[in-house]
Amino acid sequence: MTITRRSFVLFSLCASAQKLLGQGIASRDVKAQAKPAASGRPFYASFTDVAESAGLRAPVIYGGVDSKRYILEANGCGCAFLDYDNDGWMDIFLLSGTRLEGAPPEATNRLYKNNRDGTFTDVTDKAGLRAVGWANGVCVGDYNNDGFEDIFCSYFGQNRLYRNNGDGTFTDVTKQAGLWEDSPARWGAGCAFVDYNRDGHLDLFVSNYIRFSFEHAPAPGENSTCNWKGVPVNCGPRGLPTGRHSLYRNNGDGTFTDVTKQAGIAGATESYGMTVVTADFDEDGWPDIFVACDSTPSLLFMNNHDGTFREEAVMRGVGLSDDGMEQAGMGVGIGDYNLDGHLDLFKTHFIGDTSGFYRNDGKGNFDEVSRLAKVGVETRYTSWGAGMVDLDNDGYPDVLFVTGSVYPEVERKLPQYPYKTPRVLFRNLGDGTFEEIETQAGAGISAAHSSRGCAFGDFDNDGDMDVLIVNMNEPPTLLRNDLDTRQRWIKVKLEGVKSNRSAIGARVLVHYGGKTQAQAVVSQSSYYSSNDPRLHFGLGPIATVDIDVYWPNGLHETYKGIAANQLVTLREGVGRVANKGWSKS
Repeated sequence: MTITRRSFVLFSLCASAQKLLGQGIASRDVKAQAKPAASGRPFYASFTDVAESAGLRAPVIYGGVDSKRYILEANGCGCAFLDYDNDGWMDIFLLSGTRLEGAPPEATNRLYKNNRDGTFTDVTDKAGLRAVGWANGVCVGDYNNDGFEDIFCSYFGQNRLYRNNGDGTFTDVTKQAGLWEDSPARWGAGCAFVDYNRDGHLDLFVSNYIRFSFEHAPAPGENSTCNWKGVPVNCGPRGLPTGRHSLYRNNGDGTFTDVTKQAGIAGATESYGMTVVTADFDEDGWPDIFVACDSTPSLLFMNNHDGTFREEAVMRGVGLSDDGMEQAGMGVGIGDYNLDGHLDLFKTHFIGDTSGFYRNDGKGNFDEVSRLAKVGVETRYTSWGAGMVDLDNDGYPDVLFVTGSVYPEVERKLPQYPYKTPRVLFRNLGDGTFEEIETQAGAGISAAHSSRGCAFGDFDNDGDMDVLIVNMNEPPTLLRNDLDTRQRWIKVKLEGVKSNRSAIGARVLVHYGGKTQAQAVVSQSSYYSSNDPRLHFGLGPIATVDIDVYWPNGLHETYKGIAANQLVTLREGVGRVANKGWSKS
């Protein structure tokens, strides 16, 4: 589909899109693609939920359990893998909401320290991170370049920036950093650290979902946007005012300046913004910003290299479905599914719609390939956090996403629409197509929960990718990947020097066995979540790789003949350096 054709589709469907604005959330009812015959190929990854034995037992509180009066209670929050103490092992940060009637004792964000033996210790209070409120998104990055990862949390209400003090504690520096909002409560949603002007300091982009207030929110069943399948439910997002998104420039002294208007962000069409992913999609050396949007066209801000952006999502093929319709964009996976060296996108949607798979041509133009890739077979679930990750280390990135309804009330009247639903795993067949795996990958995949955010990382340092999942009003899930070790892998950790210390915005190409796979260092993807910053590449049987690193500051470096089955730490302009605290379990 050409750019001219995409513009024509948008124009020709404007009338029907306007009509949908009065129809509530259920704006699409897509017939699922016929499921092809099973390939019969074995899948060597198997997932076991080890959260309880690992010490992750506290529930993630978020709104009502049996009913949800407001959409604020329904959307949930994200989570993060991060190494906050620089010991080479991924720690865990879990966000939390609260309840309308008041916060129960368990309602707080939580930081868990990795004990390096498969267990975690809750260090929330010691770290100074206890907080109560309607948290939504988390992004991780070293905004002050001191060598320790900082945490930004978006909220309905006041967003929060936590500076890592380097001694196991954090300080809330929101006010002194210039990020305090005196205006009426905003619904901070997705967030991402991004060095948009390439000055070596991480800036901050925050999407906003809805302009919401308890005083003016309609009640379930009050109008057409407050019913689903004939059942009164919480209202929105349609019928509620859209959010406005923000860009904050890092001044290099620990403070930020709001440059939303100057950078051209304010001029974009207002939308129900959700997950944010920043990467160099057109490979011009400058980071771009993608925002998955609910019930409005998604946004793609292309970097003009002069401190400004232009919004081109519809023109570039990622704003609407392939038939020109708005979708309920929630979570985003980023990766290179077809091994052409370009960063593709995978976007999750509401029940009754396929997830969107977008193939990048390397110039930032995308074609939707959901049906070509055979992921259009699945429309049964409302889908949230997602990752494009090689789960079986065969050299081809797979897709995993989590699901769960937003309406606990509906199941009582319509049992065919359960509140808790399973995870979905599509294995990459290596020919541009995927196969849904429902039972081969273990009980951790088929278990039913109402899940939201998820993060991907190797918490036990055994060379495969595990999954952390937020479950609404339940303890989280920690899926340990028990993988056949015959498959090889390599991990790449980057340390910026002239670029930002976290190397956010870097693009890495790994060449193995005649294949090339691209990945990017990002501070948020999935749904409101942050992955292990060590880029993980499955290699199948290949024993050595070549690596190209495109640093955020513009430097290109190449490393030849790197042996598999190890973590490689690369410092900008220096080369390989010792791994901090890394060891295999």
